[in-house]
Amino acid sequence: MSDSDLTLLDRPIWSALTTRQKALAEGGPQALRYPVAMTPFADMVDMSASSFAALHDLLSGSEAAALFTLAPVAPPAGFKIVMAETGEQMIGSPAESALHGAEIVRLGASDVPAMVALTALTRPGPFAVRTHELGTFLGIRAGDELVAMAGERMKPGRFTEMTAICVHPAHRGRGYAQALLAAIARQIEARGEIPFLHVFSNNASAIALYERQGMRIRRRLHVTVLMKQE
Repeated sequence: MSDSDLTLLDRPIWSALTTRQKALAEGGPQALRYPVAMTPFADMVDMSASSFAALHDLLSGSEAAALFTLAPVAPPAGFKIVMAETGEQMIGSPAESALHGAEIVRLGASDVPAMVALTALTRPGPFAVRTHELGTFLGIRAGDELVAMAGERMKPGRFTEMTAICVHPAHRGRGYAQALLAAIARQIEARGEIPFLHVFSNNASAIALYERQGMRIRRRLHVTVLMKQE
């Protein structure tokens, strides 16, 4: 891949909403966001006062805007920061991982309550009632209970983000996350796309897992969640 391809990942939200997921974009030339029922992700064309004003106009009530940026975000008056963390952007082709005694299944609209419950328990990142519409989601069940899942979210250019990689605490240590990560990656690569993901910088165990499967840290991004100042 060329350096120009990789620069799309420096601003993954803006890049996705101006390329393959353009049809989902809400906003205008200075600020864009996904539908809030899918994800709170948003971005601006730059950090100017007019772009922040455009972002401000997109939000209503208690809605939040989650930004991924190269530099820390310093919003003007009218906003409050409700979270400011850093995350590692990782890229690569996760290695295959054997799965014993379980089956990977495709998840759909009927699985949304279970998906929301699992992500609420494990907190892999924002997951809403329409997040599953952003791409393919796969899961593993134990009986009737969804105990592990992973899927696709942002799609900037040739890249597809893997997301919501989570396992119920009672079912960890069985290789479910590794198997799901590999399965999602194979689907992405079969379409001629390149898998990547984001993980909070302080999640050392997840970073180590992804590195063991062959992914590498590309760069660090700032993750900032903004809301309107009351």
